Amino acid sequence: MNAILETVHGKEKHAVVSAQEWLVARKRHLEKEKEFTHLRDELSRLRRELPWETVGKAYLFDTHEGKRSLADLFDGRSQLIVYHFMLGPGWKEGCHGCSFVSDHIDGMVPHLTHHDVSLVVVSRAPLAEIDAFKQRMGWRFKWVSSDGSDFNYDYHVSFGEKDRVDGKIAYNYRDDAKGGEEQPGASVFYKDPEGRIFHTYSTYERGLDILVGTYNYLDLSPKGRNEKSAMDWMKHHDKYEDALEAHACCAGH
Repeated sequence: MNAILETVHGKEKHAVVSAQEWLVARKRHLEKEKEFTHLRDELSRLRRELPWETVGKAYLFDTHEGKRSLADLFDGRSQLIVYHFMLGPGWKEGCHGCSFVSDHIDGMVPHLTHHDVSLVVVSRAPLAEIDAFKQRMGWRFKWVSSDGSDFNYDYHVSFGEKDRVDGKIAYNYRDDAKGGEEQPGASVFYKDPEGRIFHTYSTYERGLDILVGTYNYLDLSPKGRNEKSAMDWMKHHDKYEDALEAHACCAGH
């Protein structure tokens, strides 16, 4: 017998059905999921077929090994993914949304490294300020500073006063986006056997969702992401109420 249940959806009512009816509904939804999977595969194929642009400018980054070029960041591999982390010079801490994304990086790095992909996080803050926040958050991934170079500006994630007009900037392929001096993004590069570097892809805003594994888990749950605006519930992982308790528990093990 069908029933109506007041559930986690708040004021919404939700049907409760028999196991047989549930299976019918689940299989119907599975067809939609398969359709989406195939569409995502096609979108990825089309992304790989996008034209490339030559990177002609020489960018230098501050690293623990000294000044390094964009070519050096490939670290002997042919593919490079850069995450543009919002941490400007003098900031007390990094963006909480970028921190949310970055919480997912360390576990992926060994797999990417052994599949011809280097992943590097880049911010405009000086290296010492990056290191202080990185140590606080307990991250291990490679994070370098683009301070003093045009890199962030050329890939449309940093904006000077002349770039911000009436609170609007040229961001995410729009000329009238709202935003401040720093914005998040990811850029992808390829280096051919002759050492030439090409910019193959950049994405911003919701295009970064694909990097957030937590969202994929939340999308499986009854309440979903349960947010009024993107990441409005999320904090730096050391600012949750039970963060210190959880850290002590893990350290004890």
